Amino acid sequence: MSESDSDYCLIDASRPPRAEGPPYARCVLCQEPTEYPESYKGITLCPVCEWREAERTSCSG
Repeated sequence: MSESDSDYCLIDASRPPRAEGPPYARCVLCQEPTEYPESYKGITLCPVCEWREAERTSCSG
């Protein structure tokens, strides 16, 4: 029985669409502009907070 990588990852890795230009959504953690459109409904993170969140939630082992 073969298992895919998605069987091991419990974190939803979907991202909002990238914005073509301003206005940009604000990061929910630090309030800096993100790369995502202001019209996007949902959690948006700036590149720095995205990186930190990925480090925090990554699997160790």
